[in-house]
Amino acid sequence: MKCNYLIYAVAALMLATACGDRQASPVKLWAEIDLSAAPNTLSASEKAAGWQLLFDGKTFDGWHGYNMQGIPDVWAIEDGSFTMSPTGGHESQDIITDKTYRKFALTVEYKLSKGSNSGVVYQVKEDPKYQFPYETGPEFQLIDQDNWPDPLEDWQIHGANYAMYPPKAKPYKPYGEWNRLLLVVDGNHVTQLINGVETASYEKYSADWQTRRDAGKWAQYPDYGKFDEGNISLQNHGTKLWYRNVKIKLL
Repeated sequence: MKCNYLIYAVAALMLATACGDRQASPVKLWAEIDLSAAPNTLSASEKAAGWQLLFDGKTFDGWHGYNMQGIPDVWAIEDGSFTMSPTGGHESQDIITDKTYRKFALTVEYKLSKGSNSGVVYQVKEDPKYQFPYETGPEFQLIDQDNWPDPLEDWQIHGANYAMYPPKAKPYKPYGEWNRLLLVVDGNHVTQLINGVETASYEKYSADWQTRRDAGKWAQYPDYGKFDEGNISLQNHGTKLWYRNVKIKLL
């Protein structure tokens, strides 16, 4: 009997540990971000918590154009920020990380220009058979919808999980001001925050997720959401934004 009790105790401990690993707290992760740190640097507390820089503010080291070598001409580094020209190629000239990621927290500071549109796309599969990162990867939508020329669906609004989940809140600052996002991909559970407020969350492969995935825009993209590990992409949509303080923590 003692052996049975020991087996049950070990099993319960393993289950509790697994559940804890699977549900990293977005609130705790947000609290780890040093909002006073100089742009494109890691504070001592961030380093201790396991955060890493994905952008040094000076070079494109660690990044390349989707399905290409090097960086598309439309991208530049301006005042310590990734930015793009409002003319030229669109999503086919996104930039992506050299590395792929599975379980992670990502924080990025971004600033919109008037009428701009972009997004952070994740779990991207790089393959010549795809033209755009969004064909495979979910998107954290960033858009100045107040000055966008066309009507928008609720799932196109700033802070949405694009074409899937409308934003729960609208905590962002207007164009011309810096905002900070946090994206937490913890197994199948994904959470999106802007300025510390949750805007979207979902459970990948759940019945609700599958219904939304099959009923909307992604019905014509059979590999959307198919990959659990992939590159992270900053989207070029033919409008100008600025990205800095790109930091990642592996979970």
